[in-house]
Amino acid sequence: MIKVTRFNNSVLLINAENIQSVEANPDTVITFINRDRLLVKEAVEEVTQRIVQYRRVLQAPGECAEPVFAAA
Repeated sequence: MIKVTRFNNSVLLINAENIQSVEANPDTVITFINRDRLLVKEAVEEVTQRIVQYRRVLQAPGECAEPVFAAA
């Protein structure tokens, strides 16, 4: 799961495995595999970085003592 922030400042944890695309339009829009969309405050680069960090944790679970959620 990765943490993102909606424009109303609510924090949401989303399943990175269900993300199909992330685009700047000019705001960041996350599109899920079921075609739902989510508009978030974070830049595309930040969301991408959180997805990469999430996947690294999954590949090496023994090396991480606690869950990694990127700070907002």
